[in-house]
Amino acid sequence: MTQNTSTIRKKVTQYVLQETFAEKNKIQNDTLIFKEGYFDSMGFIMLITFLEEEFGIKTIDTDLIEENFESINSITGFIDRKTQN
Repeated sequence: MTQNTSTIRKKVTQYVLQETFAEKNKIQNDTLIFKEGYFDSMGFIMLITFLEEEFGIKTIDTDLIEENFESINSITGFIDRKTQN
């Protein structure tokens, strides 16, 4: 079952806000969550685990590039692509 982009973005946003304890207005869809220090390497592992469990995807080594995970928008696009295949 594929989910629409809006639903995916909402779930990713909720997860990011929950895990970072950031104020809702601090993290926007294009905020660079790693470069701005909201997530570190452990946060990245937890993010991957969440995405795999929540969206039923399998992340492979070639997926693990910065462009797929740098912001809520990029994570949403990554999930969109993975669930279309």
